[in-house]
Amino acid sequence: MNFKNLRKKYPRFVYENYSYGISGKDLKISFDFAVAPDIKFNPKIIVENAGKNLPKTALSKLNNLIFHLGLVEMISYWKATCSPIIEIKAGSLNKEQINFWQDLILNGMGQFFFENKISFQKPKIITSGPGLLRPGLNTMGKGILVPVGGGKDSVVTLEILKKTQKNILCFSLNPSDSARKIMKIAGCKNPVIVRRKIDETLLELNRKGFLNGHTPFSAYLAFLSVLAAAISGKKYVALSNERSSNEGNVKYLGKMINHQWSKTFEFENNFRKYSKKYLVKNIEYFSFLRPLYEIQIAKIFSKYAKYFSAFLSCNEAYKTASGTKKPTKRWCGKCSKCLFVFAILYPFVKEKELLKIFGKNLFEDKPLLPIMQELIGERGFKPFECVGTKKESLLGFYLSLRKSRKLPILLKYFKKKILLKYPNLEKESKLIMNSWNKQNNLSKEFIKILSKIS
Repeated sequence: MNFKNLRKKYPRFVYENYSYGISGKDLKISFDFAVAPDIKFNPKIIVENAGKNLPKTALSKLNNLIFHLGLVEMISYWKATCSPIIEIKAGSLNKEQINFWQDLILNGMGQFFFENKISFQKPKIITSGPGLLRPGLNTMGKGILVPVGGGKDSVVTLEILKKTQKNILCFSLNPSDSARKIMKIAGCKNPVIVRRKIDETLLELNRKGFLNGHTPFSAYLAFLSVLAAAISGKKYVALSNERSSNEGNVKYLGKMINHQWSKTFEFENNFRKYSKKYLVKNIEYFSFLRPLYEIQIAKIFSKYAKYFSAFLSCNEAYKTASGTKKPTKRWCGKCSKCLFVFAILYPFVKEKELLKIFGKNLFEDKPLLPIMQELIGERGFKPFECVGTKKESLLGFYLSLRKSRKLPILLKYFKKKILLKYPNLEKESKLIMNSWNKQNNLSKEFIKILSKIS
């Protein structure tokens, strides 16, 4: 559908209300969004077994955290029409908060604007609800909440922190089979499991041709993980976002688009400041792996062979095409994420082990050549996936070339067409594999823990 026509027909998106309560053992949350004249959304979230950790007297103190979770939830629904005005009836925001949310939409939705060929839209956010909500919880928690997806990065965070004998609690949103396997292998006891249910109306609108695309999922995870930490009494939320996410993908209308913007150090700092002032003062949100590149993390992960059959980073594996197909739940072997992960693991993992993981040698797959060129910066722009920097990709293929005895198709191409363009790869490989990014929010204690491993 036409962007301008949608904005004209649907001029106002309204965050009307939210509700929550304990039902059995679970915390059930519901949000009400409306787009006049005829669209209603009612997404729901369930935090399993939250009731046993949350005294009834503390339930009312979740008010502000749940209101904010609704704010980040609404972005997924607002994008269908990109209404020029967002009205907040469920609560109130001051000027500083409005600026934060407008900035999050502007930067976090950059890929969405690019792929839909529309200009950057900073909606006018107005508030008409009750007075400004104040943080209700002032936790004195202990221990670390570790969000677990299905990929290698959270495995590395878990395995390193496990050795410290600290109080660690796993947390997973709509856990995939891979995430469940990882938590089981890691020995996570009683993890915090959250179920997020997308309103079917949004999927119907997607199928009808309303606007659709990438949203800042890691920002959603930030607000949800702080809520989970507050409920479970944890002091730290240790994400597994690496320094590689700071590199953008492509310029659009004079602005750098970054698929991973809500994983960046910039967002992390913005969120930490916002969280301490407007959410929960005593909870420390940070990325434990921020000092490292993806390829450094891959080298560490290669030591944990027990996870090789469990982890799954391919996003194609979980796509449902707005509910029209079932997820495959396996490495597709055709996308940029698959090729990147294969290339950065190949130098450190036995080839036969990689073939078990991916089902084939991706370096032998000629149709992947254009993707390889995109990853290393020789064609188009870096793919819109959670992949490392262009230099890391070059390094991955270079180190793979050094290791491989019989050169497969992609490595032959790399040796013949690429290698001579970058005569300093050997020197750069040593620099990158031993680098440490000082732009991080790790305490001295966590720096000591990570630096021993890396």
